[in-house]
Amino acid sequence: MAISPIIILVLVVFFLFSAIKILNEYERGVIFRLGRALPEPKGPGVIILIPIIDQLRKVNLQIVTYDVPIQDVITQDNVSVKVNAVVYFKVMDPVKAVIEVQDFFQATALLAQTTLRSVCGQSELDELLSAREKINLKLAEILDQHTDPWGVKVTLVEVKAIDLPIEMQRAMARQAEAERERRAKVIAAEGEYQAAAKLSEAAHIMAQEPITLQLRYLQTLREIAAEKNSTTLFPIPIDLLTPFMKLADKIKSE
Repeated sequence: MAISPIIILVLVVFFLFSAIKILNEYERGVIFRLGRALPEPKGPGVIILIPIIDQLRKVNLQIVTYDVPIQDVITQDNVSVKVNAVVYFKVMDPVKAVIEVQDFFQATALLAQTTLRSVCGQSELDELLSAREKINLKLAEILDQHTDPWGVKVTLVEVKAIDLPIEMQRAMARQAEAERERRAKVIAAEGEYQAAAKLSEAAHIMAQEPITLQLRYLQTLREIAAEKNSTTLFPIPIDLLTPFMKLADKIKSE
């Protein structure tokens, strides 16, 4: 009994549909042959499978962005804060990502949540606010260490926001205001100290050269005249009156 050409055509189409797969540039295929994974992933491009015997699992190699939900954290100095972050990771070994863990995305996401709570809970509030880069590096290092056996590489972790209670925000605002006032007073005192030191040096120079005091009088007169005042003060040097004072003392003694 001859096989109908239509049946042959259907079998050929079914074979081609089952055997030929096309993988994109960012995809790799992990092939299970009779239940055992081949050591090397396939792709990208056209790959040929053995129907019924081979099973294909596609793995995306693009960087995955995971937004960690807001986590309630109690810092080391007993301050309750809300923290969220974003994690960037990608699959480096498709075979491990399929074999070693059931769902590498869910596993990495849950690990990111617990690690964020743990690291922030071991830090003080000031460290969370001022040393965020250090916290980011520590989070990325811990996550990458745990996901490496799964063939997943954590490339970057960034803490997005740290929400403080209203009472803590008000306390920090008062602390910042007090710190600004302290700095202003220190700067003013430093200015007074420097001005006093310069005045002391100027007085010492004037004591050595009395003529400088007269020059200072003339400079002051010039500054007053520049203001267009109706009243003008003219300082008279004491040296001009000295001869008359001596003459008066001489006449008085005679």
